[in-house]
This record gives sequence, structure tokens and C-alpha cells, in this order.
Amino acid sequence: MNRDLSLLIGILVALLAVVLLWVFHSTLALDPGQRLASLAMERLPETGVSNPVTAVLLNYRAYDTLLELGVLLAALLGIWSLGPPRPGFQRAGPALAAMVDWVVPLAILTGGYLLWVGGHAPGGAFQAGALLGAAGVIMRLAGHANAGLPSETWQRWLVVLGAGVFTLTGLLLAFTGYGFLTYPPGQAKWLILLIETAATLAIGVTLAAAYVGGRPQPTAPPPPPLVTSASAEADR
Repeated sequence: MNRDLSLLIGILVALLAVVLLWVFHSTLALDPGQRLASLAMERLPETGVSNPVTAVLLNYRAYDTLLELGVLLAALLGIWSLGPPRPGFQRAGPALAAMVDWVVPLAILTGGYLLWVGGHAPGGAFQAGALLGAAGVIMRLAGHANAGLPSETWQRWLVVLGAGVFTLTGLLLAFTGYGFLTYPPGQAKWLILLIETAATLAIGVTLAAAYVGGRPQPTAPPPPPLVTSASAEADR
């Protein structure tokens, strides 16, 4: 490279570094003003929940949470586009099967508890959905080909349930004059619980289906019973 050009690039980089340092120093020297945390806690009684994390995710930053559900849905659609899943692992032995019989129901119950308690304590839809997804992963590891998931039709409905209910609730609020995802004070708690319930089911099914790793296959009808000559004679 030309020596003069190299010198010019070095000078420009040095000037850019000086400008960035000046911006950084000026930002630190500014008056920080009122912190967002204090503003969030001040308006917390209006959100319908007493847990600040849930208030941030479902009220202050509801748009971000809706987009996160959309990202999960898009990721699963990408996985399903790769074709059918590979066969599951071999059937679990007695010890693992007994453990699955205990762990999976416990994970589902704990997920329901985290969903309900998320309004006033640590928990919420993503934690509850992660536990439901983990229950599906455990069943897949134990040899269940579909990870305990429902039929193909139900899977398709459930994976869009979270983003769908979220969006429809926001549109309904907008049409009634409150604004998109602007909850009425007296109904905020129940609308948030409705959205979180739908999101929990969608997240759990999405994570379990993503671990299965392929497009859900339609359930094949059971084969017709074999009719032997002896049974045919008896029917006559």
C-alpha cells in the first residue's frame, strides 16, 4: 500500500478514536436525570402486576416480547422446512421410564405454578414454557418419537397461539380506543394472564418441537385388523 495512503488512514483512525473518546466523556459528564428503574417502579401499580420484570416484559416493553415470540415461531418454521425428523432414541429402560413418569408431570406442574406466580414473583411465560419444553425433551430422550406433543394439526395451532393471542389482544385494545397493547387499568391483570398463558403453551410446544428437529408427521391411521379364515367362518 502507498505510504502516504497508509499515513492518511492512520490519521483518520486516530481522529475517529479521539472523537469517540470525547463523546464517551461528554456522555458520562451529563446529568443522568431520573433513572428508568425509579420511573418503572413509580408506575408499577398501573401495570396490573406487582412483579417489575413481568411489568417490563408485558407492559412497558410488550412490543419486544411480541417480537421475541415471532422469532421463536420463525425459528421453528425454519426447522420444519428441513423435512421430517430423524427417528427417536431407543425406548427407555425401566429405571429411566420410571424417572420420566415422575419428572415430566412435576415439570408440567411447576410450569403452571411459574405461570401463575409470575404476576407478583419471579416466574412468567418464558420460564414456564421452558419447563414444558424440557418435559418434551426428556420424553424424546426416553424414546418417545413425538416428545409427547399432540398431533400435527394441534402443533401448528399451538405454535402460533402465543403471537396470535398477543396480536389479537393488542388489536382489540386499539379498536376500543386504548391503543395497541395499552391495557385498561381494571383489566390489565387478566389480559396479561391471558397473553402469558397462550405464550407459555406456544413456547413449550415450540421448544419441544425444535428439539424433535423436523416437520411433524400426520398420525397414520391404525391398520385394519387381519381377518383369518377361521374368524371369517365364525362370522358366517
